[in-house]
Amino acid sequence: MQAVEKTTASLTFDGVVTLARDDMSAVDRLISTSLESDVALVSQVSQYIVASGGKRLRPLLVLLAARALGYDGEQHVRSAAIIEFIHTATLLHDDVVDGSARRRGKDTANTVFGNQASVLVGDFLYSRAFQMMVDIDSMRVMQILADATNTIAAGEVMQLMAVHDPDTTEEAYRQVIYRKTARLFEAGAQIAAVLAGRDPGDESAMITYGQNLGTAFQLIDDALDFKASADELGKNLGDDLAEGKATLPLIYAMQKGSTDDRELIRNAILEGGLDRLEKITAIIESTGALQYTAARAQEAADTAITALSDIPDSVYKQALVAIADFSVQRRS
Repeated sequence: MQAVEKTTASLTFDGVVTLARDDMSAVDRLISTSLESDVALVSQVSQYIVASGGKRLRPLLVLLAARALGYDGEQHVRSAAIIEFIHTATLLHDDVVDGSARRRGKDTANTVFGNQASVLVGDFLYSRAFQMMVDIDSMRVMQILADATNTIAAGEVMQLMAVHDPDTTEEAYRQVIYRKTARLFEAGAQIAAVLAGRDPGDESAMITYGQNLGTAFQLIDDALDFKASADELGKNLGDDLAEGKATLPLIYAMQKGSTDDRELIRNAILEGGLDRLEKITAIIESTGALQYTAARAQEAADTAITALSDIPDSVYKQALVAIADFSVQRRS
């Protein structure tokens, strides 16, 4: 297997987005028409959350992977919209479960419209996604998306069970981020291979790419919760700690910190809140927890890039490499 040569120095994230501009415009049009409903509140909440910003990394992945694999049809656009709807539905439900007030620098939908509306519109988006799956007319694609959606739901429950649990291990944490985050990235990349009719080897490669890309993305996301500014992050700094979530920076800091440090973090996870945020951030920095988390993210990104080795070279393949690099270099 040949190593993938990185030739992405001049390919910025904006350049990647530009490369997929026409396909993404088609996705945006499909999302807009698919959100139409004769129930006014459904349309209002759906449009609010979809228009709230974000990098649209998951649908972008589907579009670029399909092109990199030589697909020249139109179902990658529908698949990308479905992936975005599933992701958006999980955000609506997550923010209710977590009691989040801010996301992407804006008030969350549950803050604006209430918890009941957010949960029910999340259900609408899930059901709309499954309606759109039928239109693709591929049992393989439906199976991948149905399995992914079920895995994500199980991951939500696993995370809920781990809240306020300071004894969460790194392995248990990784299981949660795989199910909650990486699984949808994995599904998007795999669907691209299925649509393109690629052989099992290429399909396996795309599964590996998507899974590790999603892992790298979430690891950096959890590190940013303790180092980015609120404006950069688009949410309140320390939100994970406030919710009692034992993410990797906290898990590692407890392993490497002093007895007093460990006890301080344990109590903060048990109780939630941000009373000790400044002290805990200092412990995280002194123990090298952010560097450790970043290193694990880099390992995942490198694995994702290596998985592309046997995919024919093209500007779309180089864009996939650039996205993996971006996942560990981003500041928000």
